[in-house]
Amino acid sequence: MNRLITQLTKGKNTHIVFITPALIGLFLFLGIPFISAIILSFTNLRLGSPLPLEFIGLEQYYRILKDPAFLRALLNNGIFALVIVPVQTAIALGIAILLNQPLKGMAIFRTFFFMPVVFPMSLVSVVWILIYAPNPDGMMNSLMEFLTFGSWETTDFLRNSTFALPAIMLLSMWQGVGFQMVIILAGLQSIPENLYEAAAIDGSNKINQFIYITLPQLRNTLIFVMLVTSILAFRLFDQVKIMTEGGPNNATTTVMYEAVKAAFEQQKMAKGAAMTVVFFLVVLSITIIQRVVVKQERAID
Repeated sequence: MNRLITQLTKGKNTHIVFITPALIGLFLFLGIPFISAIILSFTNLRLGSPLPLEFIGLEQYYRILKDPAFLRALLNNGIFALVIVPVQTAIALGIAILLNQPLKGMAIFRTFFFMPVVFPMSLVSVVWILIYAPNPDGMMNSLMEFLTFGSWETTDFLRNSTFALPAIMLLSMWQGVGFQMVIILAGLQSIPENLYEAAAIDGSNKINQFIYITLPQLRNTLIFVMLVTSILAFRLFDQVKIMTEGGPNNATTTVMYEAVKAAFEQQKMAKGAAMTVVFFLVVLSITIIQRVVVKQERAID
């Protein structure tokens, strides 16, 4: 076995040997299910239906693009991503800079900020349901009453169409910011210290060092963080399912929630498959646009 591996890795195409297992896994667990979803989206498949399976072309796509709930889900996903990506990245950058100081016990604080990431989202959602409790003793209502000097009226955040989506945004930022923080912190620690020393000798203050050294050196790291956060933002599902069930009045519904509801609650497998295909195309388009913008910025530089 060792001889076989040695012979395979001696050739010019050594990289193929190492990436083949990963490619096989991607094809089996991502490629085949996605191809199946595309095929199903062109049919009228519905579990438990006595009607025979038929090819109906783009009919499922016409239906979901006229569905008010699905269109609202696309809008909610877009709003969620537009808020979460820049705000969460900025917060993660600020925390990473604070935790990059050479102080005693800093590892404890890093662990403290990263801890919510390892908690299951189901547990986090249940805890935040208690935080948003619609009574005067609820933590969020008590905080708002304190900040407004008693003028705040008790609100059911998760049943209010105005506050429901922002409430889920706040939970998501609290739970996910530690992941971005760790990546940015690694990028900060890879910046050569002599750059800051040379800037300090030239009389540059901390603000100028941040603008002209830290941000340019973190460029690739921040781009990666924003790409990953964008994808995760469009995959929003667990919080919505556990906390609001897409309500009130579809104020928190998302594409993933609508796809799961169509496929497993309404048993409309073809409809759910069409939603997942649209979801994939939307995320792919956003990723390509971000990559194009990045290339243009590099060309300007």
